[in-house]
Amino acid sequence: MSQELTLQQRMDGEGGSDPLRRAVKEAVAALAQAAIDISDLTCRGALAGITGKAQGRNTDGDVQKDLDVRADQIIREALGALPVAVLASEEMAELEILNPGAPISVAFDPLDGSSNINTNMSVGTIFSIMPTPSDASAAFAQPGSAQLAAGFVVYGPQTSLVLTLGQGVDIFTLDRVERVFKLTGSTVQIPPNATEFAINASNRRHWDLPVRAYIDECLMGADGMGGKDFNMRWIGSLVAEAFRILIRGGIFLYPGDARDGYEEGRLRLVYEAHPMAFIIEQAGGGATTGRQRVLDLVPRTLHQRVPLIMGSIKNVQRLEHMHTAPDVALETNAPLFGHRGLFRV
Repeated sequence: MSQELTLQQRMDGEGGSDPLRRAVKEAVAALAQAAIDISDLTCRGALAGITGKAQGRNTDGDVQKDLDVRADQIIREALGALPVAVLASEEMAELEILNPGAPISVAFDPLDGSSNINTNMSVGTIFSIMPTPSDASAAFAQPGSAQLAAGFVVYGPQTSLVLTLGQGVDIFTLDRVERVFKLTGSTVQIPPNATEFAINASNRRHWDLPVRAYIDECLMGADGMGGKDFNMRWIGSLVAEAFRILIRGGIFLYPGDARDGYEEGRLRLVYEAHPMAFIIEQAGGGATTGRQRVLDLVPRTLHQRVPLIMGSIKNVQRLEHMHTAPDVALETNAPLFGHRGLFRV
């Protein structure tokens, strides 16, 4: 693999005479350029007027930061002149129909992890590219398996673009001198079994029994069913968690729980869970709600929330089994220590 291969060079073989693939190629190039501009803003931070201060709330009720607004504007401007039928953004109340006859539609989260801005931690951009159906307004009422491409960008110590076109996953790193993304990881594969898990453990008391039992099993380490010691990670940035999994494996959990408004988790299906699931599966991993494959889900609404569990395939399969095993509740309530859980519930 050449370290000097640019994203544009990597994409040169895409498209040809096929208008659908050509439109995907153009959209990826535009999103990459938008990411470079957003990366510049995140690097300059307060010097560019980016403070991480709240600018109100978006239409779905989440606190909206100054960089959320700027990133959304940059991406919409980048895609506005392309053959894109419909745009969907976390920051938009409704679909934006641009050209109903265009072959592709793009959904995006312009700035994932924006609560991390003022603490100088990693944030990112997530995008999903769908074929446009005959009814353009139904562009994002398709299962995740219909995606043509998906990707995310991490604005961290280095700016990294992760991309799948449905034929594996590549990682590109921004060369700040030349202002282009260069290939630094090709056909990435997630280790099938790993010993890191990421979850917000402060919510343990609200979790469903299968999630509690799985995390308790991890905490038992070498004495548990897994027979290995685990480390816990939690960044609070979906893109950063996903990037770590791509590099060294592990499992990420953002389940639904018993709190009001969290019954179906908090991540959005269309522009967060679907593209992440596509990327993770293309790298040999798994993505599930615990009971159902994420890519099989058909969105009911634009901003629908969904539980997301993703990562190394064997770890994900273990947790899926615990959601369907009839004896999990009995064993976690058993006297002393059940073999699936550390604590009595």
